[in-house]
Amino acid sequence: MKCELCGRENVCTFHHLIPKCLHTNKWFKKNFTKEEISAGIYICKYECHREIHTLIPEKELGKNYNTLEKLLAHENIAKYIKFKTKEK
Repeated sequence: MKCELCGRENVCTFHHLIPKCLHTNKWFKKNFTKEEISAGIYICKYECHREIHTLIPEKELGKNYNTLEKLLAHENIAKYIKFKTKEK
Protein backbone atom coordinates (compact mmCIF):
# COMPACT_ATOMS: atom_id res chain seq x y z
CA MET A 1 0.00 0.00 0.00
CA LYS A 2 1.17 3.53 -0.68
CA CYS A 3 1.70 5.82 2.33
CA GLU A 4 -0.44 8.95 2.09
CA LEU A 5 2.23 10.96 3.92
CA CYS A 6 5.51 10.05 2.22
CA GLY A 7 4.12 8.39 -0.93
CA ARG A 8 6.28 5.28 -0.64
CA GLU A 9 5.08 1.69 -0.96
CA ASN A 10 5.18 0.16 2.52
CA VAL A 11 3.23 -1.73 5.16
CA CYS A 12 0.63 0.86 6.17
CA THR A 13 -1.70 1.40 9.10
CA PHE A 14 -4.64 3.73 9.70
CA HIS A 15 -3.66 6.95 11.45
CA HIS A 16 -6.52 8.83 13.12
CA LEU A 17 -6.05 12.52 12.36
CA ILE A 18 -7.61 13.22 15.75
CA PRO A 19 -5.97 10.66 18.08
CA LYS A 20 -8.32 8.01 19.48
CA CYS A 21 -7.50 9.02 23.06
CA LEU A 22 -9.25 12.35 22.34
CA HIS A 23 -12.43 10.94 20.76
CA THR A 24 -14.37 11.15 24.03
CA ASN A 25 -12.92 14.52 25.07
CA LYS A 26 -15.73 17.09 25.44
CA TRP A 27 -13.86 19.83 23.57
CA PHE A 28 -13.32 17.60 20.53
CA LYS A 29 -16.91 16.29 20.59
CA LYS A 30 -18.17 19.88 20.68
CA ASN A 31 -15.88 21.20 17.92
CA PHE A 32 -15.79 18.32 15.42
CA THR A 33 -18.39 16.10 13.77
CA LYS A 34 -18.30 12.32 14.24
CA GLU A 35 -16.97 12.04 10.70
CA GLU A 36 -14.15 14.49 11.40
CA ILE A 37 -13.26 12.70 14.64
CA SER A 38 -13.06 9.31 12.96
CA ALA A 39 -11.23 10.55 9.82
CA GLY A 40 -7.76 9.29 9.07
CA ILE A 41 -5.10 8.40 6.55
CA TYR A 42 -3.08 5.30 5.74
CA ILE A 43 0.60 5.80 6.52
CA CYS A 44 3.75 3.69 6.99
CA LYS A 45 3.07 1.47 9.97
CA TYR A 46 6.43 2.00 11.58
CA GLU A 47 8.37 4.95 10.19
CA CYS A 48 5.82 7.69 9.44
CA HIS A 49 3.38 6.77 12.20
CA ARG A 50 6.13 6.75 14.83
CA GLU A 51 7.57 10.03 13.54
CA ILE A 52 4.23 11.86 13.74
CA HIS A 53 3.67 10.77 17.34
CA THR A 54 7.27 11.58 18.27
CA LEU A 55 7.18 15.09 16.82
CA ILE A 56 3.69 16.26 17.79
CA PRO A 57 1.86 15.81 21.13
CA GLU A 58 -1.60 14.17 20.94
CA LYS A 59 -3.70 17.26 21.75
CA GLU A 60 -1.71 19.40 19.34
CA LEU A 61 -2.25 16.76 16.65
CA GLY A 62 -5.99 16.79 17.24
CA LYS A 63 -6.39 20.56 17.45
CA ASN A 64 -3.91 21.84 14.87
CA TYR A 65 -2.86 18.98 12.57
CA ASN A 66 -6.14 17.13 11.91
CA THR A 67 -5.87 17.00 8.11
CA LEU A 68 -3.23 15.62 5.77
CA GLU A 69 -2.56 19.14 4.45
CA LYS A 70 -2.00 20.52 7.96
CA LEU A 71 0.31 17.62 8.83
CA LEU A 72 2.37 18.21 5.71
CA ALA A 73 2.60 21.92 6.59
CA HIS A 74 4.18 21.15 10.00
CA GLU A 75 7.83 22.25 9.74
CA ASN A 76 9.35 19.09 11.25
CA ILE A 77 7.03 16.72 9.39
CA ALA A 78 7.93 18.50 6.14
CA LYS A 79 11.65 18.03 6.93
CA TYR A 80 11.05 14.37 7.72
CA ILE A 81 9.14 13.80 4.45
CA LYS A 82 11.88 15.55 2.48
CA PHE A 83 14.47 13.27 4.10
CA LYS A 84 12.27 10.18 3.67
CA THR A 85 11.68 10.77 -0.02
CA LYS A 86 15.43 11.07 -0.66
CA GLU A 87 16.01 7.56 0.79
CA LYS A 88 16.19 4.66 -1.62
